[in-house]
Amino acid sequence: MRTAQPGLLQIVLAPIVFGVAVILLWQGLVTGLAIKAFILPAPFAIGAEFTANLQNVANGMAVTGRNALIGLVIGALLGIALAIVSALARLFDGMAAPVVAALSVVPIVALAPVLYTMFGAGAETARQLVAALAVFVPVYFNTLKGLRMVRPVHRDLMRAYAVTNWQATRAVTLPTALPFVFTGLRIASSLAVISALIAEYFGGPVGGLGKSITSAASSSNYGLAWAYVLGSIILGLAFYCAALIVETLVTRNHTQHQ
Repeated sequence: MRTAQPGLLQIVLAPIVFGVAVILLWQGLVTGLAIKAFILPAPFAIGAEFTANLQNVANGMAVTGRNALIGLVIGALLGIALAIVSALARLFDGMAAPVVAALSVVPIVALAPVLYTMFGAGAETARQLVAALAVFVPVYFNTLKGLRMVRPVHRDLMRAYAVTNWQATRAVTLPTALPFVFTGLRIASSLAVISALIAEYFGGPVGGLGKSITSAASSSNYGLAWAYVLGSIILGLAFYCAALIVETLVTRNHTQHQ
């Protein structure tokens, strides 16, 4: 039990204490220096707006979260599938590498309006595709790196047993690549939320945290705008924690069956 206590303090209590200290310092600076709300609202004021508009914030989180989740699933599945193909076929890898590299530098601010024009301003499709693109790149690169981490001796053993490429991939390559895949998914989980939220700034349906932030800021309700920002932070943390939980469960299950 004594060895477990430092880990608990480090993982749980230390971030909480640090967060409370930052909030108190923030509140003290805003109050002491009389900082205007349009520059930086006080955290207590943000918390009050968040509580008073909890239902509206939750509705915005639901819209943005749904688009981010759809984009996360689509981007992750495509990234993993194409990474497997690239690992098996060097020719395809050579053709896909420059395309994926180009996709990684496509700015969301330029892509979102184009997608709204293609799919219509009343559809959520553009936001979901923007999130999927943001997810695809890190998942693809991390998965591909993991697939190439198999030791040569293991590849030689698979050849000695005359297994097919798919059998070798399923038995050796994928288990080795699993930590890299989840690293990509953890990175992508937060990117999905950020990308879906940013895409909401450039058109589309009214719902979503991005639209709510811009609407509140344009009406000079800065405390409410920051309350929606707080909702986006909570949503991003929820996605990251969910990815971490899935990684823990899958890794534990895989370890038990070895």
